[in-house]
Amino acid sequence: MFTNVITDEQLVEWCLRGDEAALRTLFERHLAPVYAFVHRYVGNDDDAKDVVQETFVRAWRHLRTFDQTKRFKTWLFTIAKNTSLNFLKKKKPATFSELTRERGEGEDMFEESLEDPAPSLEELFDVVRTAEELGGAIAELPPPHRMVLLLYYQDQFTFKEIAGIVGEPLNTVKSRHRRALIALRKLLVR
Repeated sequence: MFTNVITDEQLVEWCLRGDEAALRTLFERHLAPVYAFVHRYVGNDDDAKDVVQETFVRAWRHLRTFDQTKRFKTWLFTIAKNTSLNFLKKKKPATFSELTRERGEGEDMFEESLEDPAPSLEELFDVVRTAEELGGAIAELPPPHRMVLLLYYQDQFTFKEIAGIVGEPLNTVKSRHRRALIALRKLLVR
């Protein structure tokens, strides 16, 4: 197993030479942040797991096309974003008539499809009040603003890297960041 002192780019170089341990380390290093990023796009655990798996398969298949003068993490997150968007485009929403169709003993598929909004005990113990308020305020932001904030503060991407990931000009990303902070401040003060 490799340590974090070894860069992603070194691991990529070793992967290209056939080092499977380097590939495993590279993917394990980015699994949690990619999962969190994808989950924000697709909205549930099962879909996020599928999209993350597809993301890493695509990264593995196209590793030879990676421009080693760039950051691997940015390239991987771009693949994750594109895979998430492709998934969402293909996902066909169920019609209401399909959800309300009667089943067996009069059970309604619509009721069964509703998620339980109550947080688990584990979540309740892990969440601090201020973090809960901040998370709620961030969730109220428009998706493009929320994404920039999370990529910048949570995933620690630079504005330039975020611009590459979301496919927007650098100044647009900076503007969204500034507007998101202003909106967030207003939401937290109310």
